[in-house]
Amino acid sequence: MRTKSFNRSLQILFLCSIVFSCAQNYRVDRDAIVAAEINNLQMPEGLVFASGQPSQEQVAVLANAGVRHVISLRTDGEIDWDEAALVESMGMEFHSIPVAGAAGVTPDNAAALELLLAQLDGQPVLVHCGTSNRVGALKAVTAHQTRGASIDDALAEGADWGLTGMSRIVRERIEQNFPAQ
Repeated sequence: MRTKSFNRSLQILFLCSIVFSCAQNYRVDRDAIVAAEINNLQMPEGLVFASGQPSQEQVAVLANAGVRHVISLRTDGEIDWDEAALVESMGMEFHSIPVAGAAGVTPDNAAALELLLAQLDGQPVLVHCGTSNRVGALKAVTAHQTRGASIDDALAEGADWGLTGMSRIVRERIEQNFPAQ
């Protein structure tokens, strides 16, 4: 009886390893994504891309290149077309974490982005806002708060994700309101 149970466990383990390895083998055409000239495109981490707002044509390129998810940090009314409908019509999943400028750069929004990225578990994803500033700002907050990065290191990580014009504001907000935990 013990051998039967052991063999069954091995079979399940083997099947899980096959499913896991297949699920983690995503193919993304990075050259096509780069050639699309998406505003402030960054490739900071594996198959997670960061950028400013892609155009409708660039959304099609992303879908054809193998991106499976689009996370928008833009608030309602920031663009004049239905990005969610277009993304979903292209076979990708659309996610929204509305971040209203610098005021929306909060530990809660940073945590929401990290949780969503963790749930997507390495699948190809584009995270964007208008210019990638908010993307980088949230990643800077995460680096400081959850990993204990110094403010300078957190801002450098944020820059890898697209943080530019909000660097000073993010530094001040981290110094004043978001102590490392």
